[in-house]
Amino acid sequence: MISQESELQAVDFAKGDGLVPAIIQHSLDGRVLMLGYMNRMAAAETLRRQRVVFWSRSRDQLWEKGETSGHTLQLVSMQLDCDHDTLLIRALPKGPVCHRGTDTCFDDEGFAVSDVAFLETLERVVAGRMASAAAGSYTAKLLAAGPKRIAQKVGEEGLEVALAGAAGDRAELVSESADLLYHLLVMLQARGSSLAEVVGELQRRHAASSATPR
Repeated sequence: MISQESELQAVDFAKGDGLVPAIIQHSLDGRVLMLGYMNRMAAAETLRRQRVVFWSRSRDQLWEKGETSGHTLQLVSMQLDCDHDTLLIRALPKGPVCHRGTDTCFDDEGFAVSDVAFLETLERVVAGRMASAAAGSYTAKLLAAGPKRIAQKVGEEGLEVALAGAAGDRAELVSESADLLYHLLVMLQARGSSLAEVVGELQRRHAASSATPR
């Protein structure tokens, strides 16, 4: 795993005339999102910014994915292959990855997305409700009430989860946990944050604890 610029010395950029292919994989569901190319500078900038940066072969310059669309790729990990000439980048996308507006640059019809990855779909639905302020939408109504009301709901649902867990009622625990996750997604959107940031923080903590086991 490559986590700092000094570790880029292990990458054989010379083999590809200064460039190596970078495979971008969705950190949550394992889908291959796209393929780009990096030189040493792009790889270093990716580590520094914690967002994926490529080297554009057509423009002959650095190119941060999403710099115009806002559909960035948040870096989770960078890994080198056995021949030291290909990078595997695990990332969390913010919006569609492909210029066609699709999630990936490949035809992934029939790809079995994990159940947990549905949270990302739900997050997009919440964002859509916030943008449209759809009449009759509970989500839109909650967002219109403001962050304090949303925070109150998160607190209420958190308490319900705790009570269900203490009572040992499995069905109730699942139901209340679903309510909590939903309201947490709404809170993140209301405060301009995202599920990707939360997952990224958890993965960074996991990587740090794995590197220094107690």
